[in-house]
Amino acid sequence: MIERDLNSVIKSKFFKGKAVIITGARQVGKTTLLKQLVKETGLPSVFLNCDEAEVRNVLENTSVERLKSIIGNNKIIFIDEAQRVNGIGITLKIIVDNFADIQLLVTGSSSLELATGIKEPLTGRKFEYNLFPFSLSELANHNSLLAEEQALEKRLIYGSYPDAINYPSEEKELLLNLTNSYLFKDILSLTNIRKPLQLEKLVQALALQIGNEVSYQELGQIIDADKQTVEKYIDLLEQCFVIFKLTAFSKNLRNEIKKSRKIYFYDNGIRNAVIQNFSSLGLRQDTGALFENYIISEFIKKNNNKRRFAKYYFWRSFQQQEIDLIEEVDGNINAIEIKWNENKKVKFPTTFTDAYSINTTSVINKKNYSSFLM
Repeated sequence: MIERDLNSVIKSKFFKGKAVIITGARQVGKTTLLKQLVKETGLPSVFLNCDEAEVRNVLENTSVERLKSIIGNNKIIFIDEAQRVNGIGITLKIIVDNFADIQLLVTGSSSLELATGIKEPLTGRKFEYNLFPFSLSELANHNSLLAEEQALEKRLIYGSYPDAINYPSEEKELLLNLTNSYLFKDILSLTNIRKPLQLEKLVQALALQIGNEVSYQELGQIIDADKQTVEKYIDLLEQCFVIFKLTAFSKNLRNEIKKSRKIYFYDNGIRNAVIQNFSSLGLRQDTGALFENYIISEFIKKNNNKRRFAKYYFWRSFQQQEIDLIEEVDGNINAIEIKWNENKKVKFPTTFTDAYSINTTSVINKKNYSSFLM
């Protein structure tokens, strides 16, 4: 079993009088992680899977007495896929407030209902973590760094979902099944979207534009929707951990682009499954974009897992000068260029370096990338 970097962090929060909540996309290993940590405690536990209608009914219409009968003599109550339960926040609050010696564990495959349903009821009552597909660090610690560097092409094409890692000859079929079965499941079941094909077209359009600035108006023309609908769909896809946005970095320099955004996928395998292209790098025109998507998503995973709180942007001026990634940590600015070709000459624009106090400038390529991500 590949150990997750968050294992020790999460385990250290057990039995501190708060719920432990793990959010992340479907099939990234949330349930596996918590089941393993529960097993390590050796304590009796009860597991409630909210994909089951009967379980949802119990948790939607509950009381302290009813919860007592469910918990019994168990010391841990594990509620899986909690976003499927209407008003789950109130139920979780009742458990935390009335069962002080019980550890409540919760997973959710979206922040849709979790964001609106538990934010207020669980204020001051929870530790919350995001779990992503495997990071370079996690895979290198399990195999070796050399083995992971040799697998770079596979990661760019098939990504790092547990199924893609654990079944190395069946990645394509598993990823296609994952996108068809789960990618839109929570969005469609938890919202009143009436045009699922429109949403699917949008995801495909976004997959073809990774690394490029996107216009909501142009995307609307592609999927025959207005700008507000596009914005709503993109927000929902973010809350389901399919994509993430980078906005333009700006501290009011007059020549900077301020309202632009780029959109990336948390996992390359999901991106390639959406457009059904698993061709080898030698046959592709998008290798640079795949590498850029991979590096930026790995930065997010690394800092999330190390509990290092960073903000990410890109930078561009009206003169078309650009920096791929700006990382801001505790006010320190790191400028990063991402180039697949290690021989590509890179010069950071003086417009940017003269205007800001830069902590570091880095050029990441296929030869040195791992040193930035461990």
